[in-house]
Amino acid sequence: MSSFSLEKNEGLAIVTMDTPDSPQNVLNQAVGEEFEAIISDIEDDASLKSLIFRSAKPGCFIAGADISMLQTIESEQQAEASCHMLHGLFQRIADLKITTVAAIDGVCLGGGLELALVFDFRVATSEKATKIGVPEVQLGLLPGGGGTTRLPRMIALPTALDLILTGKQLNAKRAKGVGLVDKVVLPQVLLSSAKRYAAKTKPIRSQSIKDRLMKFGPVRNFVISQARKQTLKLTKGKYPAPLKILDVIENGLATTLPNALELEAKGFAELLMTPESKQLVNIFFAVTDLKKDPGVDSDEQARIVDNVGVLGAGLMGAGISYVTVDKAKTTVRLKDISVDGLAKGIAYVGKLLDKKLARRHISGLDRQNTMARLTGGIDYRGLKNSDVVIEAVFESLDLKQRMVADIEALDASKETIFATNTSAIPIDDVAAKAKHPERIVGMHYFSPVEKMPLLEVINGTKTADWATATAVELGKKQGKTVIVVNDGPGFYTTRILVPYGNEAIRLVLEGVSIEDVDSAMEDFGMPVGPIKLMDEVGIDVGAHIVVTLNQAFGERVPLIDGVEKLLDDDRKGKKNGRGFYDYGDESKGKNVDSSIYVVMGVDNPGRTELSRSEITERIILTMLNEAAYCHGEGILRSARDGDIGAIFGLGFPPFLGGPFRYMDSIGAAAVVEKLSTLQAEHGARFTPAPVLLELAQADKGFYD
Repeated sequence: MSSFSLEKNEGLAIVTMDTPDSPQNVLNQAVGEEFEAIISDIEDDASLKSLIFRSAKPGCFIAGADISMLQTIESEQQAEASCHMLHGLFQRIADLKITTVAAIDGVCLGGGLELALVFDFRVATSEKATKIGVPEVQLGLLPGGGGTTRLPRMIALPTALDLILTGKQLNAKRAKGVGLVDKVVLPQVLLSSAKRYAAKTKPIRSQSIKDRLMKFGPVRNFVISQARKQTLKLTKGKYPAPLKILDVIENGLATTLPNALELEAKGFAELLMTPESKQLVNIFFAVTDLKKDPGVDSDEQARIVDNVGVLGAGLMGAGISYVTVDKAKTTVRLKDISVDGLAKGIAYVGKLLDKKLARRHISGLDRQNTMARLTGGIDYRGLKNSDVVIEAVFESLDLKQRMVADIEALDASKETIFATNTSAIPIDDVAAKAKHPERIVGMHYFSPVEKMPLLEVINGTKTADWATATAVELGKKQGKTVIVVNDGPGFYTTRILVPYGNEAIRLVLEGVSIEDVDSAMEDFGMPVGPIKLMDEVGIDVGAHIVVTLNQAFGERVPLIDGVEKLLDDDRKGKKNGRGFYDYGDESKGKNVDSSIYVVMGVDNPGRTELSRSEITERIILTMLNEAAYCHGEGILRSARDGDIGAIFGLGFPPFLGGPFRYMDSIGAAAVVEKLSTLQAEHGARFTPAPVLLELAQADKGFYD
């Protein structure tokens, strides 16, 4: 079956792409060979005056290259050849003497946009599914089908750099605003509009004086140098793709189009062979797999969720309400214990929608309709019809158990799922007094909910599969990447975060400065240092979780005296302006509060001089080891879930692939050796996980 059909009528050729047995159109070698035959037919037909290229896939023009194809490329030479194939194919379209039009409906990404760029005109629909961009940088690559070469020549250089360096996706209206699209139309008139453009004379594109000046050598070099500085600031040089992109664009704009395409092919090939790109591609496939994963191994299906209840209107509860009404398009009844708290929660949702309105991502009517899905109250009225109730209150077992009882008392005939947003309390403990423990599940969101992409769904030992599947499906509709883990103190993400933070505190108590601890981990690739993270989370919250895990794991998660001293001094972190960092008007959290050392009883902070690698190794090995314990104890369903949970929930460096990919790259034997050395020096908290010992002995990895 062919991916293309060709119609000819009165001098107009219409090529329609529809990859068989696939929900999306993608580019690969087989598709390229078919398309070459189509182009040859068009080139040889002297009766043709115009060409329209369109897709028959609902919501998809072309989603880009077939990523799985990239994994079959084993050398830079192969990678360059694949780029040359695309370049040659696309150039043949650009060289056609007839007028050409790309009719875009749905996602037009990567190679899809690079194909569209070689057409004379681009008409796109106003559908929400229409997204236009080049996201290759998110795979550690550069656009290899002409994107780094044609895009900066077509639109303003700063805009092109922004699109290519970030992977940002534009809707049709914004794409027209930057010059990527000539016309935005309703989907019903896409073809007729494309035909009107096809009837036009082949255009001669001219750039504004400003755009021509921007590409003038000294100005161009200045713009790119500023972009390079900003890129290094954001990536700390850990990701080779953005810097290679800037080099290719800078050198490409200084030469001819064929030479620039050659530079692009070489740059793409070099990046494809980097370990960073390989790990980012692994993450892509892991996330793709999770989108299809129902979260259960049985045939139980998720139930329909029309109404969601949320208990607690603080930042967490308000955030959960927002993603439910805005992304999941589901009705929410928000409950709080006070009118004032309820009002603040609803106002928070409104402010988030106001930001989208100000950026023209939604209309005023969209905002009104979304807010209409949210109601609130200070009692349980309105929660009776909830299909799922999510509690987002303080970490108190008694309080959570009381709420379970209150929800179960509402309507005995309705099988309402009770989802607890606890970050450490075992689900079985929450369900211990429940009449229906099979309906109790964990839904651990991360703060701020509207920004953090992960949702950790937790199975209690009695949780029914249908309840788990329903929680997973709801999370996906809320826009979350969802992993499912089994019950236990701290589950997975909290459990591996606690020893990580504890070791950072111990280093400070030993005399390492807070700045050195945080900067060492930021240099490793974490988005924020562990000490600063404690201020963000809340020192009191962290201390409560440590106690929970200490009770479960004893000397492997020992208590730290210095933390109690902080709580006695009323230091809760950023939320009360008293933490490790100074939150006064001048510092605003940028500088360490020097008085913290006195409170913790640390004399002469900075007296202990450890290398950055020694600091990093001690801290990160605690996280890796605990992740291995979780894997061996069956808390995790797979190493894949552990990697995605750490990356999307805790900010583990994506270019390292996650804790398990990272341990595999080091080798289990090397990890065990490092842990054993630290165990001999510092005690039981560095005892290697049994699964690591097994893998080391068998010379295997978690993904073997």
